[in-house]
Amino acid sequence: MEKAVQKPNKKRLYQNLTVQVLTAVTIGVLLGHFYPKLAVQLKPLGELFIRMIKMVIAPIVFCTIVVGIASMGDMKKVGRVGGKALLYFEVVTTIALAIGLFVANWVKPGAGIDVAALAKGSVAKYATAAKEHSTWDFVLNIIPDNVVNAFAQGDLLQVLFFSVLFGIALSALREKGKPLVDFFDKISHAMFGVVNIVMRFAPVGAFGAMSFTIGKYGLKSMIPLGKLMASVYITMFLFIFVVLNAIAKYYGFSLWKYLKYIKEEILIVLGTSSSESALPRMMEKMERFGCSKSVVGMVIPTGYSFNLDGTSIYLSMAAIFIAQAFNVDLSIGQQLSIMAILMLTSKGAAAVTGGGFVTLAATLSATHVLPVEGLALLLGVDRFMSEARAITNLIGNGVATIVVAKMEKEFDETKSAETYDAFLANKSTASAAEPVVNS
Repeated sequence: MEKAVQKPNKKRLYQNLTVQVLTAVTIGVLLGHFYPKLAVQLKPLGELFIRMIKMVIAPIVFCTIVVGIASMGDMKKVGRVGGKALLYFEVVTTIALAIGLFVANWVKPGAGIDVAALAKGSVAKYATAAKEHSTWDFVLNIIPDNVVNAFAQGDLLQVLFFSVLFGIALSALREKGKPLVDFFDKISHAMFGVVNIVMRFAPVGAFGAMSFTIGKYGLKSMIPLGKLMASVYITMFLFIFVVLNAIAKYYGFSLWKYLKYIKEEILIVLGTSSSESALPRMMEKMERFGCSKSVVGMVIPTGYSFNLDGTSIYLSMAAIFIAQAFNVDLSIGQQLSIMAILMLTSKGAAAVTGGGFVTLAATLSATHVLPVEGLALLLGVDRFMSEARAITNLIGNGVATIVVAKMEKEFDETKSAETYDAFLANKSTASAAEPVVNS
């Protein structure tokens, strides 16, 4: 009897995605450090996994939003949920920007940096993209020229815009549209099934991405800018456990329980440096955790463009770092203007490749005080800080979803408690392979 109990436990540990990803990341770091030439060649493994995830993001977002809005029926409710989500995003990201400015002024990570001694890279493409990408360009980019192309390109904001319109139109059909709603609901179940198949390759993707990062940039590249990196990581840690924890307590849920529940997604993001790699699973898990399908469908995809807490902290700290490195003494008024500019530019470049650098380049240009070439100082270590940004963004979007669900009284406390109890009892391992059945 004792052997019969021990055997499945060992099997469960071996099959546990958290253990697999953590092991893969560790091996990737070691391989990148000791065999960098071989490690750099493994970059396609990470890209392959992220591409497999991206191929299902657009259909999942479309189906989830359409079914969620059509099921609501009340268009006032759709506007209310969207309005509350956007208000929450703006308030929390502003707090994140302010915290980044405060910590950078206090710690002074750029003070005493020998700019001439640091390795630099070309920032021309980021500066050019920043000039081309205005606020109006961002607004126009939300509306697709071609719906099929929006899905083909995986442009999340364009898919989101079309999905909302389609959901509203389907809701207006009432009973006539019900068969189509049921069809899209079944499609979403199938898509989540695809995600569960793809997630089997998560350890391979994490291994490839981490091997490439360490192999290409090396752990030694972190030493000159170690103070900045440590400041960014500690600030994001405090943001999660102080600011987000305070929000969680105010709305009556445990941040620690939530973090334990999404630990697999956090590790996947750690390995791949991409919060998109966990987007489909986060949508599934937030529903399982007790948030309604309609709230999840509206908040999670929108948050990936508008609720970038980690990116906001990094951008404000990076701007002050560059000022300190180049001995530019910024007044309080100038720093507040930088924060105001970042509040706009961080949204304007959200969907652009290399968005963080494009946003920072646009901000530096707008100040007419800070040198855009200061971006070159960050190119070598940006990859090592991208994990912290992506993880903070991921955690922040989940918290936002729970908060909006609770505001709308669309959070099932009983379902949440049962899900968490099952998770602790390791029963969720077996059920995770099944698509979510929405109530």
